Amino acid sequence: MQPPSLDVVNRAIGAELAATNYSYNERDVALYALGIGAPADPLDQDELKFVYELSGLGFQVFPTFAVVFSYEFNRNVPSGVIAGIKYNPMMVVHGEQFLRVYKPLPSAATVTSTITIADIFDKGSGLLMVIDITSRLANGEKLATARHSLFFRELGGFGGERGPAAKQTLPERAPDLIHEERTRDTQALLYRLAGDDNPLHADPPMAAIGHYEKPILHGLCTMGFAARTLLKRYGDNDPSRFDSISVRFSRHVFPGDTLVTEMWRDDSEIHFQTRVKERDVVVLSHGLMRLRD
Repeated sequence: MQPPSLDVVNRAIGAELAATNYSYNERDVALYALGIGAPADPLDQDELKFVYELSGLGFQVFPTFAVVFSYEFNRNVPSGVIAGIKYNPMMVVHGEQFLRVYKPLPSAATVTSTITIADIFDKGSGLLMVIDITSRLANGEKLATARHSLFFRELGGFGGERGPAAKQTLPERAPDLIHEERTRDTQALLYRLAGDDNPLHADPPMAAIGHYEKPILHGLCTMGFAARTLLKRYGDNDPSRFDSISVRFSRHVFPGDTLVTEMWRDDSEIHFQTRVKERDVVVLSHGLMRLRD
């Protein structure tokens, strides 16, 4: 696949893509929570509340469920073209993710998301597309905003700006907490039922086209595992305390890998990174979660 021309890229920057509508109910909420590993202990009522609608503590929506609101856009990724930019869908990976949630999410709703291509950068080895998403209820109330980047491998070299290079700054001390949790061998097959059904995460021949030895786990699933850990350890597992999370997807994760999340707290901010134990590689970097008091 040839890189796009600079003219095509410049026309794509700032483009407003078709708004998406997403309707969900308690079943969708529970399925998402199961997809990100909840509950670690099915007998723990404080975790069961994210997957069981009759929980004695009251059914609650895990806040990173808001990433699902834009999955109608994600379903267009396998089409091989976004705003005139053509690519091989199996060569696309999630680069970074930011998510802010403004209030506890309702257990059922219809959400409209507006989607804009905020910027496109030439990273040499690939093209980085930055996408802004704002999600609102039917009455106009803002529920969440997100910014995520898609990295299109082998589409670099089109002559665009390289873009900023953010450096990770972790506290110069040992982690305050370390949490270890193994993903299921079927984790990607379970998580994709939340709406991200890219074949890269399920189909071995398709994964091979992307140069992976087997299907990989969704980056947002890995982020969800980390978010569960951070909210439980530092936010009393209370969705109303969640403000925002940001991560960089540094390396891929295979279903069945063991995730080791290292955390450093600084008041209402928790810096973190996650590594795969079996290969000792960092898979989530530049991690930051902000909590409300």
